[in-house]
Amino acid sequence: MENITEPGAAKADDATGTTTNGAQRQGVVNDNNHASVEGKAQRLSGKHRLVTAFTFFSMFFGAGNLIFPPLMGAQAQSAALPATIGFIVSAVGLPILGVLAVASAGGFEHLASRVSPKFAAVLAFVIIMAIGPCFAIPRTATTSYEMAITPFVGENNRLALLIYSLVFFTLSFILSQHPEKLSKSLGRFMGPLLLVLIAVMFVACIFINHAPLGKPFGEYAHGSLVYGFINGYQTMDLLAALYFGIVISANISEFGVTDTKANRRETGIAGTGAGILLILIYAALSFIGAVSGTIKSANGKNDTGATVLTNLTTSAFGSIGTAFVGLIFILACFNVCTGLISTCATYFEETFPTVFGHPVRYRAWSVFFAVFSFIVSNAGLSAIITVSLPVLGALYPMAIVLVLLNLVQKPFSSKFPRVYFWTVLLVAIFTIFDCIVKLLAVFGLSVTSVSNALAALPLYNAQLTWLIPATTGIVIGIIDSLIRRK
Repeated sequence: MENITEPGAAKADDATGTTTNGAQRQGVVNDNNHASVEGKAQRLSGKHRLVTAFTFFSMFFGAGNLIFPPLMGAQAQSAALPATIGFIVSAVGLPILGVLAVASAGGFEHLASRVSPKFAAVLAFVIIMAIGPCFAIPRTATTSYEMAITPFVGENNRLALLIYSLVFFTLSFILSQHPEKLSKSLGRFMGPLLLVLIAVMFVACIFINHAPLGKPFGEYAHGSLVYGFINGYQTMDLLAALYFGIVISANISEFGVTDTKANRRETGIAGTGAGILLILIYAALSFIGAVSGTIKSANGKNDTGATVLTNLTTSAFGSIGTAFVGLIFILACFNVCTGLISTCATYFEETFPTVFGHPVRYRAWSVFFAVFSFIVSNAGLSAIITVSLPVLGALYPMAIVLVLLNLVQKPFSSKFPRVYFWTVLLVAIFTIFDCIVKLLAVFGLSVTSVSNALAALPLYNAQLTWLIPATTGIVIGIIDSLIRRK
């Protein structure tokens, strides 16, 4: 992340995005109580650990995080607890493991290079584009627009969406110009404000009169734990976690922790803190959804987590409840948009410092991502989600496999290094093929015989068929490692 913003700004000195400037490289740390130093050991103060955790949380918690838990609670009803546990495992547990895996490996490229360097480069690029301008960034604008603006201007108002998204991305671009200082805006103000607004909804649920929770319906009628886990995919947080550490590391360095190992440790602590906040919020949102589901059922084709929240706030606060929910969505989506623009621009500046022989700096990349996302966002939320789901279904299993193999690196994976190659290869073959079939169906080019054959596979309806090639890859990888060892 060389010269993130301007001459004299922090510079990256390892794959995690750990930053140093001239004074810090000499071991000089500000005496403003940002970091305490004991010999070579550096650590953040309790206050700044909290601010960093809030920053991390703000970067994670966006549209998908708001939409899926309430809808899950409304549909799961009496089975909301196991559904929430499944959701938390995939939407919190996996992302935090991802943060720790990337920190311990020294960067995502180092982790993915255990498969092969070329694979690492390709996967890194695809993930960045998925969590960036193709899906996640545009979704922040369209989701917040549909929740905060559509109720007042009506549906299909293209001019209103154009104006809103232009203002939204302009403000987010301005705030993202200093990624190493996001803790001053997201961590100290935007994140805590968002938590306060969600807390108000939670308290309203406690005191509002509602009927007892009913029976689960829809996909939660059978296997609520599994479907909660699958819905956690759609937050995209595991993919984002693989790169958010770059920006968080820069903020930690700004607080004075410049030693590589200390910076990685503080990044892991910040990720854990963000995970605790996410668990609390997801549990609260699931409860809110369950209560809302007793007020008005969420079994309609057009029901979403947004309508579930609106039903509750309207019942509790009247017509002002719609504006209240809209404000929550704007805050959450704006936080994530700013974090994603910062992350993507930082990655591209490091990976593509020159294009066609011309240097391209952080600011130019951030302009590109803001403009590109602005254009995509005007395609509408429905189109973005429809195309993104098959792609996420392909990327998520590969990311899960890499993170879990790193989790057992010392006792297992390091002894059988070929398990990385074979496991990820077989999972990638299956998930990419499945992704192509589903994308063809989206564009009206369905191959019925192939779709039926895939649907007949074990665990396909639960979207866990990739566990079979993953298990096969582990066995082949162990055998291959033993043969090469001999």
